[in-house]
Amino acid sequence: MLKFAMTSLLLLMGSEAWAQSRLVSTTLTCSRAAGLVASQGAGVLGTGTYTYDRYVSGSNFCVRSEPTMPAWVPTLDNPQCFVGYLCGRFQVPARR
Repeated sequence: MLKFAMTSLLLLMGSEAWAQSRLVSTTLTCSRAAGLVASQGAGVLGTGTYTYDRYVSGSNFCVRSEPTMPAWVPTLDNPQCFVGYLCGRFQVPARR
């Protein structure tokens, strides 16, 4: 009985992740995609079948040491729509 209860619990926890879906920029208009990022401050947008990223409206949604970089995504009505920014990633230079 305990095994059944644990299995059921794990299945229920896993189903929440499957229920979450991300918006795909190519199905939105440019103003809608940019508006979603601006209104929420940050959000994940898919840009293709297997590509996605987290877009932010300003540097206050990034870690302090991360710079912001402008981000353009393809949308329904614009192949290069400015939606906000990407948080930069600090890369340590390789040692020689």
